Amino acid sequence: MTKHIALLRGVNVGGSARIAMKDLRALFADMGFEAVQTYLQSGNVVFGIPGTPGSSGTPGSSGTPGVSGTPGASGTTGARQPRPAELAARIEQRIADDLGVSVTVLLRSCDSLARTLAANPYLDREDDPAKLHVTFLAEAPTAEQAARLEVPAGETGVFTLVGDEIHLHVPDGYGRTKLNNSFIERRLGMRATTRNWKTVTALHQLATGD
Repeated sequence: MTKHIALLRGVNVGGSARIAMKDLRALFADMGFEAVQTYLQSGNVVFGIPGTPGSSGTPGSSGTPGVSGTPGASGTTGARQPRPAELAARIEQRIADDLGVSVTVLLRSCDSLARTLAANPYLDREDDPAKLHVTFLAEAPTAEQAARLEVPAGETGVFTLVGDEIHLHVPDGYGRTKLNNSFIERRLGMRATTRNWKTVTALHQLATGD
């Protein structure tokens, strides 16, 4: 079964977007996803899509999220899996409908998260994982958008843009860096969500069953 990771933006931070993880797991299961797990309280969900290799679900059954045919049709095989943006939109809508919370959902596959782990350019210069973060973007920025990203004056942190993700090295800690999620969203004009290196590693381990 192919595993995916849903990253919810701004969940359980401060007093807004409060979601209990047991409710989030129940929602994903009710949507037809399999092997649903959450990590921490910040809106990280690992799940399998029925109909992918190794899945025990029946592709095309009512409520199955992996099939894009007629709602409620059953017994359909070979139907395409939805694009990540389509699937994220469905999850966002269900969260809004069922839990009354408007939240951005960014999706990554297990394979793409493995590439994220391999692509970090700062592992050889930083032993403390708390000073390494990844900002996941809604899409890969254009060259024009990417040109807007510059390290602010006086900032000790650095970043590297790799496709639809930004690797951050913040020697003074994420709480003190100007290269935070809000800064990146403003500069790029798109939604994003940031996770520390320990969380990224743990999510990949959950997705691979390690």
